[in-house]
Amino acid sequence: MKKIFAIAWKDAIIKFSSKSEWLFFVILPITFTFLIAGGVPSGDDDNRIRLLVVDEAQTSISQQIISELENSTAVNPEVVALGEAQRQFDDRRASVVFIIPAGIDIESLLNGSAQVELLQQPNNLNATIAERAVLTAIRRVSSSISAAQNAVNVREAKQAFASDAEKQTFFEESLEMAQSIQADAPERVTVIEGTTPDEIDYDPRTNTSAGQLITWVFIPLFGISALFASEREEGTLRRLLTTPSRKATFLFGTIAGQVGMALIQMFLLVGFGILVMKLNWGREPLALFVLLFASAVAAAAFGTTLGTFIKTAGQAVGLSIMFGMLFALLGGCMYPLELFPPAIQNAVRILPTTWAMEGMLDLGLRSGGMMEILPEAGVLLGFAAVFFTVGVMRFRYE
Repeated sequence: MKKIFAIAWKDAIIKFSSKSEWLFFVILPITFTFLIAGGVPSGDDDNRIRLLVVDEAQTSISQQIISELENSTAVNPEVVALGEAQRQFDDRRASVVFIIPAGIDIESLLNGSAQVELLQQPNNLNATIAERAVLTAIRRVSSSISAAQNAVNVREAKQAFASDAEKQTFFEESLEMAQSIQADAPERVTVIEGTTPDEIDYDPRTNTSAGQLITWVFIPLFGISALFASEREEGTLRRLLTTPSRKATFLFGTIAGQVGMALIQMFLLVGFGILVMKLNWGREPLALFVLLFASAVAAAAFGTTLGTFIKTAGQAVGLSIMFGMLFALLGGCMYPLELFPPAIQNAVRILPTTWAMEGMLDLGLRSGGMMEILPEAGVLLGFAAVFFTVGVMRFRYE
């Protein structure tokens, strides 16, 4: 055991002797995960169109219009000053600006003199949708006022008001009643959401976190081949013949060290996903560990087998990167497998990255647990057994 630990520790010292190794070990994986996933979740799930509103009227009517817009399912009103709204519109940071000028009140709506201003970016679909939302809000406010005014006219035709104050009170009560009736009115359009599940399970942050983790961990583990090639080129493996260490001890120490460092890297990336990206990787910690361990062992086994076919460290580095990127692309680490043709989806089942990615998505996206990831973990361990067998049988000191 001491020999195995010594070999693993030796490889770790060599690996991190260069400060640039930390760039590929932590910094770049975290940076790519953060950027591709779109950064930290904002916590704002409001996907309505942003509508800048300038309220220069500051009347009860303008407030009612803004309130109607806030209840809209299409736009999200944001009240700002005129200068700020104009700057954002000129910089094309706002697709539409709704300006309620001074003088908008009940009287102007009743006599038809009320006018508002809507600034829209040309050929912009969001601006068109916002325009319809604004018209709907104004129409709802106007209809309530019209209904209240009609009630006043009917009452006045039957019995004159004793004073203007009584007339105003009656109008306000009628307006409040009209608004209440309007708010309680049933929707004319009933929306029924289908229950058929989407064929593609995709969440940008979860898929990116899992895909980048597998990509950045598998490539260095495939790079075990370069470690073996370098040892052969430098004659280190030949000198092992003069020591009492067996081939199995050297192989196990080297592979165990690389797998251990890969697990540390995986846990760092998982921790980043939990703490920064707010992903639920920690929901099933035991299942997560089993899957990560099986993935790391499978990748290390492939690297061991690859190391028995190449002759130089330069070849190993190039092939490790090539196989790592190819396996990641075809294994669903960059794009959902469902986007590939059915024939490709079936063919890539021979790749360990496919099963590793499926297992990660079972945990992070499909709320799976130990039972759900056992098939993927079992297949990955099967890959490891096959590759290790081939690698050990073909292993040579020279």
